[in-house]
Amino acid sequence: MNRLPGLDLLRAIAIAWVMLFHSYIVGGLGPDFAWLSRYGWAGVDIFFVLSGLLIGTQVLRPLQRGEPLSFGGFYARRAWRILPAFVVVLALYVFFPTLREAPGLQPWWQFATFTLNLLIDYGRNQAFSHAWSLCVEEHFYLAFPLLAWWLMRRPSTVKFVSVCAGVVVLGIALRSAVWLHDAAIDPPRNWYIEDIYYPTWMRLDGLLMGVMLAALRVCRPRVWEQLQGRSNTLLFGGMAVSCLAFCLFRDRTGLLANALGWPLLSFGFGLIVFAGADRRSLIGRWRVPGAGWLAAISYSLYLSHKIAFHVVQTTFGVSLRGHAALAFAIYVLAVLLLGAALHYLVERPFLRLRERRETRRAAADRGSLERSRHACVTKTVESLH
Repeated sequence: MNRLPGLDLLRAIAIAWVMLFHSYIVGGLGPDFAWLSRYGWAGVDIFFVLSGLLIGTQVLRPLQRGEPLSFGGFYARRAWRILPAFVVVLALYVFFPTLREAPGLQPWWQFATFTLNLLIDYGRNQAFSHAWSLCVEEHFYLAFPLLAWWLMRRPSTVKFVSVCAGVVVLGIALRSAVWLHDAAIDPPRNWYIEDIYYPTWMRLDGLLMGVMLAALRVCRPRVWEQLQGRSNTLLFGGMAVSCLAFCLFRDRTGLLANALGWPLLSFGFGLIVFAGADRRSLIGRWRVPGAGWLAAISYSLYLSHKIAFHVVQTTFGVSLRGHAALAFAIYVLAVLLLGAALHYLVERPFLRLRERRETRRAAADRGSLERSRHACVTKTVESLH
């Protein structure tokens, strides 16, 4: 998918929002701006919808054309994209404890196997805990191509809608059941984080919404184009639905928020992302200066921003007391510098290496095809003689 200004803007907003939420580590912007950072956790849900749209499009497009899905190629592309920067940051957390924003760290193998979100003891080990969302993404990368392949063997709108509805209903039922159980018998434990907020099966709504958008884009392109003509209406509708969801999340750990809030929020964000995918919409029409760059380095920023917060705090924290605006500006600068360094020194070189490998492989495949055609022509000519 070509880079679209609207989607880049949403990525930039998402990463800025997440980092603002996590800035509580260093005091944030203070109580006057608590309204801005309070819901910053929702930036992850924007990323989930964007990821569902991107990956869904990559997987569904060849299947829709009747081409075989290259599972190995898909997983290799994801590995080249995700692992290099992740491994570097994980090594920093494991081998340099002074860089950790919290003392406790889950065993390294839980990060390496992307099972952190299923096994974390949040009360004791909070360092690099934001990797939970990467675990959810990895599980999605692993499972979705298989599910898509099965669904597209005999494409059916009824089957697709039934699976999507089943995922939503099952998520509501699971979160409600766990909430009722844990709230009653184990209130002191961090059950909300460990049993509801982090586990993959509880957080599929955003990814599902993105996949539904991808299915509409790939399998029903005419409907997609017709709806894109109303993208601004859907944009404002998405904003209204999201605001309604945030009203539920005023009690973030409450039953109603966790039963219905997640699918409602994902639906609202899905409408906003849909509008962002239209170059004619209010958020997709113009390139906002800096948004494309921030979107490009957002993955590296997400991985490293807590380290930057912690290092600045431990190094200059005392000197910055009483200078809230200056302190926050320095924290932001440190985050951007570290994230950019990780992107340009690790993430980007591996992405370029991936591109070169794919280019060579494509050239080799074309050469093999040409040789096969030449051989067929030669045999045909010889048979005529």
